[in-house]
Amino acid sequence: MTINQTDLDNWFVYHSPKPGQNEKYIEIRESAKVLAEVIVQLTPPSADQTAAIRKIREAVFTANAAIACSQTE
Repeated sequence: MTINQTDLDNWFVYHSPKPGQNEKYIEIRESAKVLAEVIVQLTPPSADQTAAIRKIREAVFTANAAIACSQTE
């Protein structure tokens, strides 16, 4: 994928939620929280546990960006 000016303009601007997007954001966050809770319950406090939670947060942020920046909705 070649990154062009249109991509940059789309990625670095505020996207107000369109109809139906808030529900998607909520479902993603709730699902990620369930996984995060399982990881915290089943793993010892450690750098790896912290990294696992950080990566879940990153996945949520990236999924939300995929929704917000979609030009097909």
